[in-house]
Amino acid sequence: MTKIAIFLPNWVGDAVMATPALRALRQHFDGAHILGILKRYVAGALEGTPWLDEKAYIETNGPWNRRWPAIAARLYRERVDLAVLFPNSFRTALVAWLGRCRRRIGYRRYGRDLFLTDRLTPLRGPDGRLVASPVIDAYNRLAERAGCPWPGYRLELATTVSDEQAADSLWRQEGLDRCTEVVCLNPGGAFGSAKHWPAESFARLAQEITNRRGSGVLVLCGPAEEVLARRIVSLAGRHAVVSVAGRPLSLGLTKACVRRCDLLITTDSGPRHFAAAFDRPVVTLFGPTHIGWTETYFSKAAHLQRRVDCGPCQLRVCPLDHRCMKLLTPNEVFAAATDLLNRLGRRRPGERERKVG
Repeated sequence: MTKIAIFLPNWVGDAVMATPALRALRQHFDGAHILGILKRYVAGALEGTPWLDEKAYIETNGPWNRRWPAIAARLYRERVDLAVLFPNSFRTALVAWLGRCRRRIGYRRYGRDLFLTDRLTPLRGPDGRLVASPVIDAYNRLAERAGCPWPGYRLELATTVSDEQAADSLWRQEGLDRCTEVVCLNPGGAFGSAKHWPAESFARLAQEITNRRGSGVLVLCGPAEEVLARRIVSLAGRHAVVSVAGRPLSLGLTKACVRRCDLLITTDSGPRHFAAAFDRPVVTLFGPTHIGWTETYFSKAAHLQRRVDCGPCQLRVCPLDHRCMKLLTPNEVFAAATDLLNRLGRRRPGERERKVG
């Protein structure tokens, strides 16, 4: 039996953008045993999908020998035939080499060429700098080098029965099941505060959505953003604006909420890609980041970004006045959301059927 190890991306959004390549690898190596190597916080995004036979988690706490050395030792025991490295770090290539994976596919970055058997060259401009090109294309090239046909651009995720039950309970208790239209707002992001849109702007947007469309608004959050979500709800001051704060939070619940909403409005963070994976319209608010890096070619997406002389800077924390995000107004975000909703139409009865992995 062919044994494959896939080193998965370290960010939730990147992991979702890797799903076309993951699907292609699973289909091409039908019958192979595929081990996914990933961070625990990324696992929730892929829960319910059928592409990995086993998972090995990269521990971030505890003794050093229980982290990356443990992964290398496991790869050595497994006698892995093929390792596909989505992260570009020196460490992942070293671990695959130490684990004696026979074939190791990755990009030429950070001096790790020695540890790779198949070296792909990233796109660079005439000046030698990396070109802001879609990560999804880079991931697909890895799958192609492994022998797969071009994976395409269809992002794909699944929800579990427990995810759907949690979302069902939320919809009933907050009255969202009585709304003809539900818009989700995702104000957080693990990258850093530079990606955040002001809570006051989100609150004003929520007011516009409820006042002018009669929609229900659900504010999503992770454990680190509960205070932010509560603040947006408080500032909005509308019964139809509610949040998931105070509930058991998980990526699974976020996925289930995005899957059944009519539109997602979000910062450039991981859950943004949940919308494309569940074929939901999405408006993304960009500030310090290049749109080009995370483009997924999703036809139901609108990207909003103000051009400023200091950006896009790719910084986690703004050293100036955060103008790239503050210049985006609730009115223009509402206009983009309305355009998508009117153009694509509300869901018809029966379209909220569950897609459970």
